[in-house]
Amino acid sequence: MNIRTLAVNGIIAALYIAVTMLIQPLAFSAVQFRVSEMFNHLIVFNKKYFFGIILGVFLANLFFSTLGVLDLIFGFGQSVIALLITIFASRYVKGIWARMAINTTVFTVTMFLIAWELNIALDFPFLYTWLTVAIGEFVVLAVGAPIMYAIHKRVNFEKLVG
Repeated sequence: MNIRTLAVNGIIAALYIAVTMLIQPLAFSAVQFRVSEMFNHLIVFNKKYFFGIILGVFLANLFFSTLGVLDLIFGFGQSVIALLITIFASRYVKGIWARMAINTTVFTVTMFLIAWELNIALDFPFLYTWLTVAIGEFVVLAVGAPIMYAIHKRVNFEKLVG
C-alpha cells in the first residue's frame, strides 16, 4: 500500500469515527441511524477504501459502543462481510449507481448480525431488531448514495487512492 492510499484510508477512518461520535446516541441502539455508514459506499468506487472503512468501524465501536467486545466482533464482522460481498459483486456490475444499490442491499440484509448481537447482549427480540436496524441502515445508505456520488463528482474517489 502506497503512502497516498495509507493517508487517505487514515482520513476515512478518522471521518468515520468523528461522524459516529457526533451522532453517538443514534448510532448504538435497536434503532440505528449511524450516518457514518454512508462511507461504506466508498467501496464501490475503489476496493482500496476497505481498510479505512473497517478501521473506522473498529475504532468507533471500540471507543463508543457500550457492548464492548461483542460490538467489536459483530459490528466489525458485519462490515467486513458486507464489504467483501460488495467487492466481489462489483466485479460483475459496472455502473456506480447499480453498485451502490447492491452495497445498500448487502449492508441492509447483513444487519441480521447486528440484530443477533443485540439479541445476545440485551435480549432484544431478533426479528424486530433486525427490522429496525435494517431500516436504519437502508435509510442512511439510500440517503448517503447521492451525497457520496456528488462528492465523487468533485473529488473522484476512483482515482483518489491510486
